[in-house]
Amino acid sequence: MKCPACGHENLEGADRCEECMESLRDLDVPQPRHGFQAHLMMDPVSKIYSPSPVPVVPGDSVMHAATIMRNLRAGAVVVVDNDKLVGILSEVDLLFREGAHLETSRVSDFMTKNPESLEADSSIASALHLMSVGGYRHVPVVQENRVVGIISIKDVLRYLKQHLL
Repeated sequence: MKCPACGHENLEGADRCEECMESLRDLDVPQPRHGFQAHLMMDPVSKIYSPSPVPVVPGDSVMHAATIMRNLRAGAVVVVDNDKLVGILSEVDLLFREGAHLETSRVSDFMTKNPESLEADSSIASALHLMSVGGYRHVPVVQENRVVGIISIKDVLRYLKQHLL
């Protein structure tokens, strides 16, 4: 790895240049250059997420949550308890439960507990990475431990369309 400060050739993975002690730590981290790449790596998810998701609580009926999702044409709702994110309930959670009675079943029985979330200032690239690796279509967005939104794959696709077409 070549030091950008003095040009000394260092061993791959070195944290500091052996010659001038310049930090080499961030050289292998992708840096945005220009155009779409810069937007993707620098734009925060707060730019595209759906704000103010309607929360449900673990004790709500699944029918209540499903009605909210249908009325809002949303693929998921966040589950909160005392303003703290405790789960997410998505249409996929509802589709794969056989023999459940939506009127009597509770959200806590269907939800994905302790879901991964993103901070509002996380990059859109981070959101794409999390969605890809985790196989998620919806990710809650938090700020100071409070849910402020939810980002969906549709939000990301709209963003991509806007910047690529």
